[in-house]
Amino acid sequence: MTRAARRADEIAAVRETERTTVLIIGAGINGISLFRDLAHQGIDAVIVDRGDFASGASAASSHMIHGGIRYLENGEFRLVRESVQERNGLLRIAPHYVKPLQTTIPIYSTFSGILSAPLRFLTHRSGKPTERGAVLIKAGLTLYDLFSRDGGSVPRHRFLGRRRSLEELPALDPEVKYTATYFDASMHDPERLALDVLQDGRSANDHSHALNYVEAIGRDGDTVVLRDRETAEEFRIRADVVVNTSGPWTDLTNEALGQVTRYMGGTKGSHIVLDNDELLEATQGREIFFEHSDGRIVLIYPLKGRVLVGTTDIDADPREPARCTEDEVDYFFELIAHVFPTIAVSREQIVYRFSGIRPLPRHEDTAPGFVSRDYRVELDNSGPVPMLSLVGGKWTTFRALGESLADRVLDLLGRTRAVSTADAPIGGGRGFPRTPRARASWKQTHLAGAGARGDALLARYGTRAAEVWAHIEQHEDHDLAGGELSTRELEWMVDNEMVVRLADVVLRRTSIAFVGAVTAEALEEIADALAPMLNWTPDRRDAEIEATAHLLSEAHGVDIDVPIAR
Repeated sequence: MTRAARRADEIAAVRETERTTVLIIGAGINGISLFRDLAHQGIDAVIVDRGDFASGASAASSHMIHGGIRYLENGEFRLVRESVQERNGLLRIAPHYVKPLQTTIPIYSTFSGILSAPLRFLTHRSGKPTERGAVLIKAGLTLYDLFSRDGGSVPRHRFLGRRRSLEELPALDPEVKYTATYFDASMHDPERLALDVLQDGRSANDHSHALNYVEAIGRDGDTVVLRDRETAEEFRIRADVVVNTSGPWTDLTNEALGQVTRYMGGTKGSHIVLDNDELLEATQGREIFFEHSDGRIVLIYPLKGRVLVGTTDIDADPREPARCTEDEVDYFFELIAHVFPTIAVSREQIVYRFSGIRPLPRHEDTAPGFVSRDYRVELDNSGPVPMLSLVGGKWTTFRALGESLADRVLDLLGRTRAVSTADAPIGGGRGFPRTPRARASWKQTHLAGAGARGDALLARYGTRAAEVWAHIEQHEDHDLAGGELSTRELEWMVDNEMVVRLADVVLRRTSIAFVGAVTAEALEEIADALAPMLNWTPDRRDAEIEATAHLLSEAHGVDIDVPIAR
């Protein structure tokens, strides 16, 4: 069972104790993974984030769990090996969110790139973009298969010529010479996966607490000053070790705590989500992954009945909000036309756009595409308590990173590891039914009477859907947002998932915004239902609707006309 997760209770517990063994600043997936791992070692921790959980860089991912075939060209063999192992592991321990993803690379030449590849490998500078041909891609996929050996977690790659390629993908550019197809994995709900990891940590240790909308604003000796962004109240907490997992904002967090660092040099990655049935059909359920003419690696793949297109790789300032620009949209349309030349796309079909900053290390004159996606940990022992800063990290390796970072913390505390999380199922992945027959049987046992809604609950929560359905059945329930949610399910979220704001529900606890299902009516319905649950005044209810509509428009390109609060 999930431990109750009302935010007010969490804050009260932290303020009462005024100390913890480990304070983690930044509740993206890597900070959350550390939180979970420490909880399994019996170490109490408090994790805080100035926003909602997994609402920063972790919410701007390409929704992929992948081994990183292109990192081979950077010579990052350790990272590729770890990434593939973790991908295969997540297919086992988080099967409710992580699924095998068939991936196809369109190839237009045979030998292109052979001469320039060694130069890129040695210098990590892109120079003039050179298309990678079949020979180079074949070599990379063969090596990738060697890293991927894990009892058949995913099939090996295969090559097809033009005729067979167009038989499988008829809308593909007829000029294609070959296609290469291999398997990685998709992650259809990254924010919910992060929340499951967080809840695992809370359930494993009753003395560990998670606080969203709480920021670290200063340090006084061995005490860190925190501010509740909901109430503006400040409070203090002492810790034996402080860990900064703020991602692209790591240097800014260190600055707030009195330490000047220049660790980070993140790049912006943007995506758009299209409602285009023809493009959806053209993908045949697989990701299309390829190199555009400018040397960037880009992707097109189906997700939740829509098509996700990304991504860019542009140097960015973490002090500025990351936004998907019109130039980037034009770029995405160009690459779609490159691969599927007969399919028309338009801005009217964009239901959602998003952008984030990758937590990459400072890279000076290294081309963005060649900046290491690996991670390292920096230790500052100059203060009264040691402070660790995480530099780098990516979604695929979050579990291994959390374990590695926890080992550094344990060493500082003079403790030893009690257990590994490598084989520990995550949240609703426990006992998740993997076949259609098993799912039908599981739903009959645990979601009796849910009907078609049982499928939606199982997809959203994994086997935790049984808890949610049991709660829904207790009292009268009403649909919200056209059936994307309901009043009783919303109540369960408030009681168990630390919902604070309307945007938490629309953007992260559900996919309502992502799939283009958010409307003015939906915002008002959900806000009306939330108001008594969170003790909102009428003014707060109106402010939440207005703030969420503004965020959707300004950050995600979703324009909704809502009444302006007076």
